[in-house]
Amino acid sequence: MTQRLIATVRGRVQGVGFRWFVMREAERLGLSGWVANAADGSVRVVAEGERADLDVFAERLSVGPAGARVLDVSLGWSAATGAEAGFSVRSGAHSGD
Repeated sequence: MTQRLIATVRGRVQGVGFRWFVMREAERLGLSGWVANAADGSVRVVAEGERADLDVFAERLSVGPAGARVLDVSLGWSAATGAEAGFSVRSGAHSGD
């Protein structure tokens, strides 16, 4: 069964390649969704896929790429919507979906 993960990652996560790291990890796990910088300095992630893959993905979000310093990851779960095809990096001005 597919699920939706909504995550907010806080710490030194902007300007360190975090969004591109998230996109590569999501693609590696076969997830769909998006990642975007938020105005408050955090990174917002929405991903859909199998729960086991999302659990692995959430663990990777808590580490991030070299240069990042993740202080906190808040996770929310819901049923998948199927609205996303593939995984994309969105601009920081994106309001979500």
